[in-house]
Amino acid sequence: MEPPDARAGARGAPRLLVLALLLGAHPGAQAEVRLSVPSLVEVMRGEPVTLYCTPLGARDHFTLEWFLADRSGVRHRLASAELQGSELQDKVHDSWGRNPPYQLDTQGRLVLAEAQVGDERDYVCMVKAGAAGTAEATARLRVFAKPEAAEVAPNKGILSVTDHFAQEIATCTSRNGNPAPEIMWYRNGQRLEVPMEVNLEGYMTSRIVREASGLLSLTSTLYLRLHKADRDATFHCSVHYSLPMGQHGLLDSPAFNLTLHYPTESVQFWVGSPSTTAGWVREGDSVQLFCRGDGSPSPEYTFFRLQDKQEDVLKTNLEGHLTLEGLQRGQSGTYGCRVEDYDAAEDAELSQTLELHVAYLDPLELSTGEELSIPLGGSTAVNCSGQGLPTPALRWIKDSIPLRDGPTLPLSSVTFDSAGTYVCEASTPTIPLLSRTRSFKLLVQGLPELRPEETQPKTEGSWSEGDEVRLVCSARGYPEPKLSWSQLGGSPAEPVPGGQDWVSSSLTLKVTSSLSRDGIYCEASNPHGNSRHVFHFGDVAPQTSQAGVAVMAVAVSVALLLLVVATFYCMRRKGRPGCCQRREKGAPPPGEPELSHSGSEPPEQKGLLIGGASGGARRGSGGFGDEC
Repeated sequence: MEPPDARAGARGAPRLLVLALLLGAHPGAQAEVRLSVPSLVEVMRGEPVTLYCTPLGARDHFTLEWFLADRSGVRHRLASAELQGSELQDKVHDSWGRNPPYQLDTQGRLVLAEAQVGDERDYVCMVKAGAAGTAEATARLRVFAKPEAAEVAPNKGILSVTDHFAQEIATCTSRNGNPAPEIMWYRNGQRLEVPMEVNLEGYMTSRIVREASGLLSLTSTLYLRLHKADRDATFHCSVHYSLPMGQHGLLDSPAFNLTLHYPTESVQFWVGSPSTTAGWVREGDSVQLFCRGDGSPSPEYTFFRLQDKQEDVLKTNLEGHLTLEGLQRGQSGTYGCRVEDYDAAEDAELSQTLELHVAYLDPLELSTGEELSIPLGGSTAVNCSGQGLPTPALRWIKDSIPLRDGPTLPLSSVTFDSAGTYVCEASTPTIPLLSRTRSFKLLVQGLPELRPEETQPKTEGSWSEGDEVRLVCSARGYPEPKLSWSQLGGSPAEPVPGGQDWVSSSLTLKVTSSLSRDGIYCEASNPHGNSRHVFHFGDVAPQTSQAGVAVMAVAVSVALLLLVVATFYCMRRKGRPGCCQRREKGAPPPGEPELSHSGSEPPEQKGLLIGGASGGARRGSGGFGDEC
């Protein structure tokens, strides 16, 4: 990378050279030679470098030379150039082992193809211009190299906070940079201001090594006196390096922690899961006890139980954890934990105790059995008792609805609604999930209670003959009642869904006038008696269409009956001439002899025959008639 003043010199060099030539072309011009050379050139390692040297006031002939000045001040000629007319004759004398070698361009500038750390020298440009005199100027070249990533090596050992002097914390290394970088140390993100001089509280040391490549490597080691507060501290180092044009770079190392040894100052002891307030645990549970000291490394823990002021050792381990399996009520008492740390101060509290209370609840007892039978309207009381620690709270529940708190459940003037299952519940509010229940079933004995379901007529106000109706009767009682109907066809009794001991039966029938007169009843019965309900239908109106059909049916029946009688009569008189025939009144048919009134026939018989034969056919005079 070329500095800006070098690039500006490159652009202005041809103009200055032309000006010098023009001044030299005039014999009367007098000038003193001067040089334009950048005093400082900064580049990154590996970049090309061009060093400018521009004569001012020189005439048509001058000689330009480049020298390399070592640290002792001795100059070594690198290259030279001579201006003859308008041409510059250049020559490289010695590159002093540099590869690639130095070069001169057509304007007399010294060119370094790739900047190397060894190129950091002073370069002298000298111009000899005869009568105009001699002039020289020095250009200093600085080559920068970015170092590699920072490497940190923390102390892997256990560092004791009881030591009263600074201990080695870590070593930070920055390799292959130029110029030598600077290493800074940080704790929890804050820079540590530590001196280079050895002292008891903290310091750091540094060492710079020049590598074969000429680059520099820096190593810094941090020493600190540690305290207990450093057990969670985070450390890292940071490499600060320089760049051209006054810029700077920063490289951070990975963060690290230290392993410290510090004595125990306090101990914590507690009950793990499951646990409740005031140290209560349930009987039968497995309980975990935890003990933690604030020392490092982790000390040894001793668990014990105090009985009659004597320590009964239960377990010793490094984990600080004890499990008590299946606790029983007799294991209530005082438990303790002690930390075995011999580096602790004499006044440190290394032991802690706690009270462990085992809660229990015995099965509940009722003053009655699983079933309690009471007559309808009767009264009684049921007692519930339970033993536990702490003392349990009792309450009565029916159908998931709390009834009352306390051990006694009074039952007064019971009804069928009082029947059901009653539950006594015992619980301890301070101990979750520690509860018990006991239940009994109340049976209320008595005459069945009947509940009919009235059915309304389809036509408002009255039933019509032939209407279909569904009658329902429900009953309850103990023992369970039986349901019956005054007519056949009733369904078997079934429990009512969601009903409390209700059973139900139904009957479907058609309404008739007899039902309107007599009604129909359902009956519920059990050993205590029976209950009956009669369904009435009131006035039953005949259906209009059915009345017309009935009248027509009667008329047809009468007509058919008359026709049969007439047919039978004609068959009886089939042998008599002229029967069922038309003839003129009073004239006998031709060829038929007249009836004789002989004495062989009694008058009554004759009259009967005449009347039976003629009937009313001969009433009146004139015309024709049927004699049959």
